[in-house]
Amino acid sequence: MNTTLPSSLKNASPGYDVIVLGSGAAGFAAAVTASSRGLKVLLVEKTETFGGTSAISGGAVWLHDTDQARAAGLHLPPEQMRLYLQEVIGAGYNPELIEAFIQQGREALRYLEAHSELKYSLRPLSPDYYPDLPGGTLTGRALEIDEYDGRRLGEHFKDLKRPPDGMLLFGGMMVNRVDIQHFLSIKRSSKSFWHCLKLMGRYAFDRLGHPRGTRLTVGNALIARLASTALANGVDLWLETTPESLLVEHGRVCGVRVTRHGQTHSLLARGGVVLAMGGFAASPQAAEQRPATASEHWTMSPPGNMGDGQQLAASVNAAIGENLAANFFWAPVSVLRKADGSLERFPHLVTDRAKPGVIAVNLYGRRFVNESDSYHCFVEAMFANGGANAPCWLICDAHALNTYGLGLARPRPVDNQALIEAGYLLRADSLTELAHITGIDSVNLQQTLRQYNADAEQGVDRQFGKGSTAYNRYMGDPLHHPNPCLRPLSKAPYYAIRLFTGDLGSARGLVTNGQANVLNRHGAPIPGLYAAGNEMNSIMNGTYPGPGITLGPGITFGYLAASHIAHQLDETASPQSHTGENHVLRTTHLHA
Repeated sequence: MNTTLPSSLKNASPGYDVIVLGSGAAGFAAAVTASSRGLKVLLVEKTETFGGTSAISGGAVWLHDTDQARAAGLHLPPEQMRLYLQEVIGAGYNPELIEAFIQQGREALRYLEAHSELKYSLRPLSPDYYPDLPGGTLTGRALEIDEYDGRRLGEHFKDLKRPPDGMLLFGGMMVNRVDIQHFLSIKRSSKSFWHCLKLMGRYAFDRLGHPRGTRLTVGNALIARLASTALANGVDLWLETTPESLLVEHGRVCGVRVTRHGQTHSLLARGGVVLAMGGFAASPQAAEQRPATASEHWTMSPPGNMGDGQQLAASVNAAIGENLAANFFWAPVSVLRKADGSLERFPHLVTDRAKPGVIAVNLYGRRFVNESDSYHCFVEAMFANGGANAPCWLICDAHALNTYGLGLARPRPVDNQALIEAGYLLRADSLTELAHITGIDSVNLQQTLRQYNADAEQGVDRQFGKGSTAYNRYMGDPLHHPNPCLRPLSKAPYYAIRLFTGDLGSARGLVTNGQANVLNRHGAPIPGLYAAGNEMNSIMNGTYPGPGITLGPGITFGYLAASHIAHQLDETASPQSHTGENHVLRTTHLHA
């Protein structure tokens, strides 16, 4: 319902130029951009830590024609990016948003790197997820976040969202994609051995004075770099603060009402409000948006991502995206139930599925997918055949487990007995026994392994083409030949982990224009209201073209939202005071 506030707002908190709701990469990009342009910024986070989904992500961004790509001699034409995205996205291709992304992504990253501690490097090899489609590339679009010293956050380090235990080594050590490959090759490469030794030495030193390692990588490094600058710029960061309603004056969003530490505050934003609260993947209503998933589906989205931004925006008649290819960004997930009853979720993204000696089978004992394809494609295959492939089993032999690990299970010399006892990692001395304890059809499983092993001996997967694309091979073991993704499963014991459909976050969100201004249901901009990150309807329309296709657009449109607000304020010749006696505000309630 709508209520009218008193005309006098003397009890309102001091006004801001910009209020950002949500502390992920998109939110921090908006906060850093605005504060670097001299605007007074408040960043609101409803949980007890900052960083959101971005803090536990891979941290990569996917952007067109960055300075890093140009420095490497990769000056790719925009036509190539347009062609590739048209091929992948199909009918949901939005020219306005894609053009904003293509034309402004490089500018956004350049600005943030020039005005903050943000620093990215080009991945020397990182194929798009569909590299064989027209416009696809082997490198030039994916950038890796540089590691960061968490001690630079000072007292705020403790408030940075900690990654799940499954994403850490030795109880608190962060690693990136390069580190993981070095650990997998530690016994086969002296370079890898020394790389890992240095990392472990740094970690041991860190633990003398910190609860976890301070060498931050991937998403933690991304958020820490942006947060350090935002805090240095004077951005107010309010944790454990719940947005309750938008403040609206004459159709313009001009603030937000929040609850903090049991007290309610009406906060005014002269330029506008940016919604970047991470989407709705953790909400109970999320299941309605993914009817193809089985009853047991797991999201990696933090519990705070409950769709609050969409509820706030709905009160001002905001439009929500329709007819996406998928309403979520999919990933297969395994789940460990710990002795204390708590659950740990592990997304199977890069560490196991593509490796030699690993396959996925359904309960009928049959393969159903190229295991080396992207996590989004993998789950799409789980949906096929009426859901017969969900849940499924990821299977490997002793050699693969000892070399690469499987899910939460680590390679040698780590002892994985606790995972076996917990029922997460199933172990069997024969395929017949493995079929029995998993419930997989034994005859079909043995037939599947015979066919797969024969192909693996030849280095060619005739059934699903595992290892047949540049992306497949990139995800495999570069030291294994002839196919970095294929090796027979022949060394007992055998192991299996149950995989469920899962997601990394929601794709369906608020409809915006190229300035990240939220549109109403008639297609007109709602003055003063912006959206970025997973709060904004995916410019990829629920497809997944490459690594970093959420964070790349996230920082781009966070930057564009703040830039548009700054431009609007600059154009205001004589800004009206928001503390005068004659203002009548309408508050639109989140929980109406």
